[in-house]
Amino acid sequence: MTSSASSVVSARNLCLTYDTNDGPVHALSNVDLDVRKGDFVSFIGPSGCGKTTFLRVIADLERKTSGDITVNGMTPDEARKARAYGYVFQAAALYPWRTIEKNIALPLEIMGYDKTERAKRIAQTLELVNLAGFEKKFPWQLSGGMQQRASIARALAFDADLLLMDEPFGALDEIVRDHLNEQLLKLWKRTNKTICFVTHSIPEAVYLSTKIVVMSPRPGRVTDIIESTLPTERPLGIRETPEFLEIAHRVREGLRAGHSYEE
Repeated sequence: MTSSASSVVSARNLCLTYDTNDGPVHALSNVDLDVRKGDFVSFIGPSGCGKTTFLRVIADLERKTSGDITVNGMTPDEARKARAYGYVFQAAALYPWRTIEKNIALPLEIMGYDKTERAKRIAQTLELVNLAGFEKKFPWQLSGGMQQRASIARALAFDADLLLMDEPFGALDEIVRDHLNEQLLKLWKRTNKTICFVTHSIPEAVYLSTKIVVMSPRPGRVTDIIESTLPTERPLGIRETPEFLEIAHRVREGLRAGHSYEE
């Protein structure tokens, strides 16, 4: 089955099985999903449900066992070679011996950008994530939230249309997390990126997303896809509104229906 022209990521009957000494582990089972250009899609579910695995299949860090997946109309391998996406990991994964600007420069150096273009892109992305003025600092001189913003800047530096984010704010306290959620929404609006975002937080998923993908425990399946009806402008106070709480309730019910609390 071919993907729609407007689909940035398209999966059909996608399965991934790991062979282990204890027998096969079915990480993903018959996943059907379309992520369209400009979507902010959150993946939510219990630990081990395949959220991160699906992101890693998109990024060609894991290989599907069966089914089909395309990224910008290409195979994940082709998309990786075309630098079609940026990836933000759970930990900021910054090199401690490189300054913030040199951390952001790393993919640009690997891709062969000249010094002038590197400097321009570093300045632009630091401005986008509100870290202008911190380029000469080392990671250990920044807070955890600032380090994650630097990690996002690094993923944005080469201007890929697709941003893959694997629970980037999970280790941060609630106040910092709320602040970064607000900043990420503003960043998404300014850049028109397509974002795939893994989270364990129902409020975070509902607040950020245009679409919420609810997944079940292994074998990882999509049990519900919820299209958000929230307005584009989302102050943090929107989380107290009936409309927000109604979507959050549907997500919670979807998790319960998938037996997410059974181990």
